[in-house]
Amino acid sequence: MGAHRPGGQTAEGDSFHLGSLVRARTGVTIGTAPKTIHDFGGFPRELYQVQYPAPGDPELARRVQHLLAPLPVTLDLSWGLDHGTWSVLRHVYPEADIPVVQLSIDESKPAAFHFEIGQRLAPLRDEGVLIVGSGNLVHNLHAYAWGRHTPEPFDWAVRFEGLAKEMMLAGEYLPLIEYERLGDDALLSVPTPEHFLPLLYVLATRQAGESTTFPVHGVDGGSISMLAVEIGAGHK
Repeated sequence: MGAHRPGGQTAEGDSFHLGSLVRARTGVTIGTAPKTIHDFGGFPRELYQVQYPAPGDPELARRVQHLLAPLPVTLDLSWGLDHGTWSVLRHVYPEADIPVVQLSIDESKPAAFHFEIGQRLAPLRDEGVLIVGSGNLVHNLHAYAWGRHTPEPFDWAVRFEGLAKEMMLAGEYLPLIEYERLGDDALLSVPTPEHFLPLLYVLATRQAGESTTFPVHGVDGGSISMLAVEIGAGHK
């Protein structure tokens, strides 16, 4: 959902990904060859055959651990790249030749905690690291048009996305951190936080004067926003 594109990004750079791994702790993948994880059910067989063999980067994982100290950060060898990571990166780097490290989302912590983590990870931007947060600004599967003709977006989805875009362009992040206070539109758009929180990590890395752009738009199934947010295009 959100990304920072550092200037001079090359095949020798790294990707630091805030994916769909949700746990009651903060952990970062440290394996040199993270496995492709298919952490979903009920989808076509072809999806379960997708492999994304990007290398890991233990040095970057330890750098993340250092930046977040004294917060305990587990160096995780058991997990790999789940669909929150590979479903996005396979379209951006189809050769899977960019090292990838994935950070888990601590589901026991409030949104402000996640924004603060993003602030502490911001120095990675100047170290040639692409920070990506995948999710959806609006993600309500209960309202999704499963197997039906794609409807127009729900009014509440359009209103919340529009309000969020206004806040991002103005650099007013506190209301997005406290999104539960934004009323029914927000609660319908973000019934659970795991798809929304990665955006806060990315917004928190923005530096004064940097641009915010929306290179991808659209709502799928009436209730899933496909909005992409880019911070600091052309950052050097």
